[in-house]
Amino acid sequence: MPGKPDLSKRSYEKELLDGEGLPFPAIERNMLELDFINTWLGGHAISIQGLASFAHGRRRLHICEIGCGGGDNLRVLDRWCKKRGIDVRVTGIDSNPHCIEMARQRWKGDNADWIHSDYRAVSFGGEKPDILFSSLFCHHFTDEELVPQLRWMDDQARVGWFINDLHRHPLAFHSIRILTRWFSASYLVKNDAPLSVLRGFNRQEWKRLLQQAGSGASIKWKWAFRWLVISATRANQYA
Repeated sequence: MPGKPDLSKRSYEKELLDGEGLPFPAIERNMLELDFINTWLGGHAISIQGLASFAHGRRRLHICEIGCGGGDNLRVLDRWCKKRGIDVRVTGIDSNPHCIEMARQRWKGDNADWIHSDYRAVSFGGEKPDILFSSLFCHHFTDEELVPQLRWMDDQARVGWFINDLHRHPLAFHSIRILTRWFSASYLVKNDAPLSVLRGFNRQEWKRLLQQAGSGASIKWKWAFRWLVISATRANQYA
């Protein structure tokens, strides 16, 4: 990211986490710090809002996350459901075997399935999850890759899906760069967190992507510099 960043369009510079051969301790430190960031900057709260938009009146849910990392998002949603008496089953999908192993080791209980795979190779058949979601996953893809991803989520979710991802904004970029420089012990986080913002989205880009995918999803801006995209197009069929 040399010089002044251009925030007028999405960056496609690859993040270090997208590379191969990263040692497990580096990935583990990255996942732990992302959980801390999501907790204190409201990322987990936004995922709960996405889940809550579908959960009202339901006593049982199957929730699946693509790009699940170390499973932190699913643990937060699992606790939220259990506090409300919802019988929950979760599935996490990630193409990185270290992330899947970390998620498996840290999970408590027998209500989770962990799949080491590119999400595109996964077919649920007659056991489709009620709710699909991703958090800080979409910005790893190009626009051309995202359109079929949105269609895949539409096809594979019984009730609906939501996305929690970054708003590309100068304040978000400079803030996370300063915060991670001061407080992060992870070279992955220090490099990738600001770059993730540069790979994030503005509202018009989300509108265009959703239109190309044929989706009627809603787009909501959330603090701190996040988008919550919710597709409830199928919810009424299973209410």
